[in-house]
Amino acid sequence: MKIKVLGPLDAEVNGVSIVPTAGKPRQILALLALYPGRVVPVPTLMEEIWGADLPQSALTTLQTYILQLRRRLGTAMGPDVPGSAKDVLATRYGGYLLQVPAESVDVHAYERLVAEGQQAFENGEDGRSSKCLREALDLWEGPALVDVRVGPILDIEVMRLEESRLVTRERRIDADLRLGRHVELIAELTDLIARHPQHEGLHSQAMVALYRSGRQASALDVYRRLRQRLIDELGVEPSPQLQRLHQAMLAVDPRLDVVAGPRHSSTFDLYAA
Repeated sequence: MKIKVLGPLDAEVNGVSIVPTAGKPRQILALLALYPGRVVPVPTLMEEIWGADLPQSALTTLQTYILQLRRRLGTAMGPDVPGSAKDVLATRYGGYLLQVPAESVDVHAYERLVAEGQQAFENGEDGRSSKCLREALDLWEGPALVDVRVGPILDIEVMRLEESRLVTRERRIDADLRLGRHVELIAELTDLIARHPQHEGLHSQAMVALYRSGRQASALDVYRRLRQRLIDELGVEPSPQLQRLHQAMLAVDPRLDVVAGPRHSSTFDLYAA
């Protein structure tokens, strides 16, 4: 079985999709897929589907949804496959689990590549870090579970995954900046700061990319616009790190140079206290 949650929900057995069209069974499949080989308790599944307002028939209805999923799974597996749908979508005391290897789900590959990229970054292996993190990000085919109506449990999982995606992208950009790819990053960072108008880390990266590309005025303008936005919308000044980065650009600090700067820090931490 191959399952994708980093984008539209997709689950295939022998090339046949087992993703149901009905909303609630889709939620169940998505939640079980996020925890391969682990029991998801019945109360958790019920909370995901109905929230705090459980119908009287909640348990019976949940069992019906599980049965529907097993039927789709059994049809895709075919009669010649050892085991049965009950072995794959298994009942355990207090809950259900999807008995598949973690490697079957794209999130597993994503998190493995992120961990490898992060370790390479900390070791100063910028090329390997950038490659691993880029491969991790390439696994995404859209917002996580974009075609699934999420309840309170999946909502938390989706937010966690989307935050991880943004952090991973930020770290990959850090590695690329340390590799001197500042010119190539300008368009990507321009798009990112437009999408995340209060994100100081991305703004610091945009400032550094522009500065190293000989566009000091544009770099300073990014700071000016962010500062005005933070004051107008939140009533706060930029963080001390960002203020020090701004002052360093005004002073043409040599630490901003890609060769002279520290090799084992993120762009945002360049001027941390």
